[in-house]
Amino acid sequence: MKRREFIGLATGAMTWAHGARGQQAASIRRIGVLSPFSPADTLLWNKALLRGLRDVGWVDGKNLTIEYRYAEGKKERLRELVTDLIRQKVDIIVTTVTLDTLTAKNATAEIPIVMVAVGDPVATGIVRSLARPGGNITGLSQMTPDLSGKRLELLKEIVPKVSAVALLFNPEDQLSILDWKEAQLSAQSLGIAVHSLEVRSTADLEKVLHEAATSRVGALVIMPAPILFDNLKLMADFAIQARLPSTFHLREFPAAGGLVSYGVDRSELFRRAAAYVDKILKGASPAALPIEQPTKFELVINLRTAATLGLTIPPTLLGIADELIE
Repeated sequence: MKRREFIGLATGAMTWAHGARGQQAASIRRIGVLSPFSPADTLLWNKALLRGLRDVGWVDGKNLTIEYRYAEGKKERLRELVTDLIRQKVDIIVTTVTLDTLTAKNATAEIPIVMVAVGDPVATGIVRSLARPGGNITGLSQMTPDLSGKRLELLKEIVPKVSAVALLFNPEDQLSILDWKEAQLSAQSLGIAVHSLEVRSTADLEKVLHEAATSRVGALVIMPAPILFDNLKLMADFAIQARLPSTFHLREFPAAGGLVSYGVDRSELFRRAAAYVDKILKGASPAALPIEQPTKFELVINLRTAATLGLTIPPTLLGIADELIE
């Protein structure tokens, strides 16, 4: 082979290889996952998201890169974390609840945002409507305030004599307020007095739990709010020590020692969020993707805690429970 032909062939090969590497790099998409919680708290949810992405052809480390950012209960860090994701030029930001979704919304109007478990996205100004969100945000809502009434009914079935409950909520959290209002109505119809206790930060909890212990209530009812989710173990342990039946909206609570939970399967929401990520990566506009509302709910009961509190779970509840922790 002549020298000139060899050089031309070699140059062509180098150009092709460079182009192939460029195409390969371009085919790898990048998403950011923003959370106000810790890696340990969100482990199951993130696994569900990865499983959902894999089901629609996106595999982390192959054609997808995922950047995780956790505020670990420090909401003031969220702005810094979302700014970092924007700097990383992610294609999509996946958010968890109202707090981090609002932070992401205020940080960017260009990068698509897929929210997973926001309370009321319309009332909080995140989107215009559920049917046509508009803007750069879509995803799923866990807005189910009527379930707070159902949780009170479950407690009444388990503890028929309960006449007063301590109700923990965050007055700065929209979903917490919605559920608190619904719980008041349900308690009224059930003949249960409600002792409302406000929790704005972890620093409030010690005082609030002490007040609950001295209020002669028969149960502890916890409304949805990130600050309360961050302290599930603390509240579950307190409820057992104070011999109070307790309820929350996520399965993580009975897993931590609480008595019962009834609400949305958040892992399922994360799995379903993968479909939104897939559609947007393939060119769909978030503005035109309707927001889904939950259709699947789960009842989880901790039988060990029930035994510790001397409670007998009615057979009807045992029969319909999605999970019994023994």
